[in-house]
Amino acid sequence: MFKNARLYRLEQPVRIDGQELETQLDGRRFRPCGPLETATMGWSAPLGEDGGALVHPLEGCLLICARKQERLLPTAAVKEALEERIGEIEAGESREVGRTERRRLREQIVDEMLPRAFTRSRRTRAYIDTESGWMVIDAASEKQAEEVVSLLRETLGSLPALLPAPAEHPAEVLSRWLLEDSAPADFVAGDACELRDAEEKSGVVRISGGDLSSDEVLAHLRAGKRAVKLALTWDERFSFTLADDLSLKRLRMAEELLDTLDDEIEDPAVRFETEFALFALQLRNLLARLEDVFGLAEARAGI
Repeated sequence: MFKNARLYRLEQPVRIDGQELETQLDGRRFRPCGPLETATMGWSAPLGEDGGALVHPLEGCLLICARKQERLLPTAAVKEALEERIGEIEAGESREVGRTERRRLREQIVDEMLPRAFTRSRRTRAYIDTESGWMVIDAASEKQAEEVVSLLRETLGSLPALLPAPAEHPAEVLSRWLLEDSAPADFVAGDACELRDAEEKSGVVRISGGDLSSDEVLAHLRAGKRAVKLALTWDERFSFTLADDLSLKRLRMAEELLDTLDDEIEDPAVRFETEFALFALQLRNLLARLEDVFGLAEARAGI
């Protein structure tokens, strides 16, 4: 299940169905790195099976998965091999190796080492909610999410997806919740947050397992720091850490919701689809609340 949620708002209604998307993604199906390639990226089956369906339509959502494979070629290993090669040339030919030749030698060494380098793969699940107009990516970093968005743009030819545009900066809203104990009733602050000084990037305070209503925390906020990350529970359905870019990390669905699933489902694929359908429906409700709380609906109307 998704542990993160990087959000992208689709400017236009999604008019693609699962079968059409399957056909287009199949044109960029993942393939392993070639001998001289440092990385490849393409579409893979969300359930992990080789050759399986690339799109799973569930509850108005289109579940997909991007896979990236990289060859692991440590910079230190290349540097060491390069220095040995340069040493041999300088000793054998009694001359110095210039910058242009050094660059050419480095490229030659990389070409020699790449075919023997180990590879590492990373899968990133995402889905398009055709009803709410959100694209959700299970990525821990903005860079990882942007790679998926870029791949989908290249695959489809275009993708009018934008980062959330709140009416008020989320850090101001989260800080006010802590300072004034004014969070909506369905959002309950946890025991972790990150406070950051807007003018001093080094002025960061991280609190974990603490009382966020303590005098110490409030003093930091009154001194000008802002809550850029805050652990929250929403409506006893999800727990997560909300960041000031409106990304969600450490996302977990409540055990009470998971307990509603049929324990007798033995097929892993069926169980995954059942869990995902429940997750996507509940997250759709959470995103609707975030739209209200942070003015995302108003920002969208102004596009």
